[in-house]
Amino acid sequence: MGANQTVAGDGDRRLGRRALLVGGAAAAAGTVALTRDELSRLYWRLPGVRKARVAGAVDFRGARWVAASPANYRTADRPSDYPVDRVVVHVTQGGYASAVKAFQDPAHQAAAHYIVRQDGRITQLVRELDVAFHAGNRSYNERSVGIEHEGFVDRPEDFTDAMYAASARLTAAICRRYGMAVDREHVIGHAEVPGTDHTDPGEHWDWGRYMGLVRRVGQA
Repeated sequence: MGANQTVAGDGDRRLGRRALLVGGAAAAAGTVALTRDELSRLYWRLPGVRKARVAGAVDFRGARWVAASPANYRTADRPSDYPVDRVVVHVTQGGYASAVKAFQDPAHQAAAHYIVRQDGRITQLVRELDVAFHAGNRSYNERSVGIEHEGFVDRPEDFTDAMYAASARLTAAICRRYGMAVDREHVIGHAEVPGTDHTDPGEHWDWGRYMGLVRRVGQA
């Protein structure tokens, strides 16, 4: 979230370009030939169709599942339809419970994939397959995984050893899963997203320490 919180919704639920091509191919038989595999991957994006999800499944072992409101993310099939090449680090500007409550509120129009608590426990609210509305930039929403951290940007004591360690394990796993380099081009703060007015994670977030932990975990 971060300071200067604004609605981050990216509620465009229209069909993507490739899904529209499916309709075009059907209308102009013989002009464009899509493979059976392409059709099987795209059919679910048609109106009224939702790709199957396993209830309560998480992408990071040990995370607790608490579902965000469907109004705060867009179903997708990443990385098949949108390549994932960023992790965006956020700070909640509040407690854990208030962040969960906000992400479960359909009027909030924003949610991150994960929240890391000060005690190191991790909650997943949106599957990595799906596009969470967390960055305030549609392109970055589509290409990134958003991780919130419990606390306030102006309180360095909120960024605990347990939080840094747990978040580093999570980010290392995400980088490994999508083949991302562990560097500051691919692991960024919310304040670095183009067009944002947010300040998180702020000057007290120790990037040197954090990236060192992510690299160390990734090499283990």
